[in-house]
Amino acid sequence: MMTEKPIRAVLFDVFGTVVDYRESIIREGHKWNKQKGVTIDWPSLADDWRGACQPTIDRMLNGEKEWKPFDALHREELNRLSSRYDLSCFSEDELRVLNDVWQRLEPWGDSVTGLERLKSQFIIAPLSNGNVSLLTHMAKHAGLPWDLILSPEFIKSYKPDPAVFQMAYHYLGLDPDEIVMAAAHPSDLQAAAEQGMKTAYICRPLEHGMNQITETVTPEDDCDYMARDIVDLANQLIDS
Repeated sequence: MMTEKPIRAVLFDVFGTVVDYRESIIREGHKWNKQKGVTIDWPSLADDWRGACQPTIDRMLNGEKEWKPFDALHREELNRLSSRYDLSCFSEDELRVLNDVWQRLEPWGDSVTGLERLKSQFIIAPLSNGNVSLLTHMAKHAGLPWDLILSPEFIKSYKPDPAVFQMAYHYLGLDPDEIVMAAAHPSDLQAAAEQGMKTAYICRPLEHGMNQITETVTPEDDCDYMARDIVDLANQLIDS
């Protein structure tokens, strides 16, 4: 009889799961409004900016568009939103700084504590669509204690491409069932499960703001772990 392998690594989706990208962009945007004397609708811009990325990623994965790193994708989408939100008051240098807000995102209140607890027993790393430099600068800014950075940039792809998850367990030298993929997004968990990884759903009801509170997934979604936050996940994994 085969015994279940112990968990050796926990990988994380980052945007929305570990960091609060929406409120981070809004807070920084309000500083721009005050500095420039403008009234840009930053909550709507943040939603549109984030929402524009996945359709472009889908076109890249379908071969309809050439692959580019996430920083460049963010800048491309920001340029497209410029006329809608009247960003003409920003110089090129200021737009570059604004685009780099994705490197300065703030963690959810439980993230650093939960990651540090997990790090005491497991390998922890992002498995995010962010490129290496973006994730590295973000980790430095937010105090995220990753053991290493795993990014689809290594293979010029994006989640949910199965090759991204295969890349992760290849570089870690682990079997997929020794890894937990943690995310606030069921699509990430489904893609990871299809490659043999264990899955953990992290509840982030405020990811899209108070007016768009998201519901948690149900047990029918077949996650191995359901957690209120990353501290809760650490408690479950370490106590199990």
